[in-house]
Amino acid sequence: MPQLLIVFISALLALLITRYLAIKIGLVDKPNVRKLHQGEIPLVGGISVWFALIVFCLSQSEPFPWQSWYLLCSGLLLIIGVLDDRFDLPVFPRVLVQLVVAALMMVAGLKLSSFGAILPGLMLMHGIVSYGITILAVWGAINAFNMVDGINGLLGLLSCVTFGALALLFYLGARLDVAFWCLAIVVAMVPYLLSNLGLLGGPRTRVFMGDAGSTVIGFTVIWFLIIATQGEHAVAYPVTALWIIAIPLMDMARLFFSRMLNGNSPFKPDREHLHHVLQRYGLNTKLTLCVITAASLVLALVGIGLDVYGVHESVSFTLFMVLFAVYFWFTGRSKRASEKAQRHSQEKQV
Repeated sequence: MPQLLIVFISALLALLITRYLAIKIGLVDKPNVRKLHQGEIPLVGGISVWFALIVFCLSQSEPFPWQSWYLLCSGLLLIIGVLDDRFDLPVFPRVLVQLVVAALMMVAGLKLSSFGAILPGLMLMHGIVSYGITILAVWGAINAFNMVDGINGLLGLLSCVTFGALALLFYLGARLDVAFWCLAIVVAMVPYLLSNLGLLGGPRTRVFMGDAGSTVIGFTVIWFLIIATQGEHAVAYPVTALWIIAIPLMDMARLFFSRMLNGNSPFKPDREHLHHVLQRYGLNTKLTLCVITAASLVLALVGIGLDVYGVHESVSFTLFMVLFAVYFWFTGRSKRASEKAQRHSQEKQV
């Protein structure tokens, strides 16, 4: 399709231009104790994706639903994200902008008003409860996709899985315009992915998504999930959203819970993400990337399958909670084994 080709070329050109400019102005990620990459890496992946989406929207004969609202909200997040990537802003202005875009989204008419039939009495939410849950969902999605960006290619591939799954849902629900929009996001991610993985000119031309990019992606995910699962034109059960973002959601939830359980800030960095766990089990970086991406794809397809075949929402939700319990056990087991091995090593040294 010519529009998708335009998206790809726009994203590629934006990536090449902004990469050059980022080096000039210091919009780069510098290696440190936690960041083991070599050299200063431009943080422009999100800029290239967002620019390509603007070009895509302008190339359409008719605007997409909520297009202006989305571009306004995502643009605000991109600006504050770029400033944060460059100047390392304090938490307050970032949270403030996230609250503003959540409010703008609700003004546009997009909010969480139903959990579906996952539990008795939780069908509908009204007023302040609906607004509060929507703000929490926006904050959660942004942080989930920000926190999952730990190894090259992971955020990009998980995003492609998510938006690909959303495109399929909208296609099955005969919302072809929104499906095409989601597909365009996948195409816009491709140049970034190739560069991030060192496949576009080698490691020297590598770029990172940056907090600007991961923030915009997380917000875009919750934007389309709300369109897909809420209101009279919904194409999926609300519980299906959990399956589509299963890996980022479970990773964030487990980390927040375990950190607070240990008396730490939920935002304190550590090495307990899923990719760290798999690497402790002996997987190299490439295999870890493949395993997590494949797991995310399978879970998204399972969720869509449960939805399409009419499995009751309470059953789907129960299965997801069982999955989360298994995930929690698996990752916790790795941590305990690592601590045991560390104590054993220290005892041998003594």
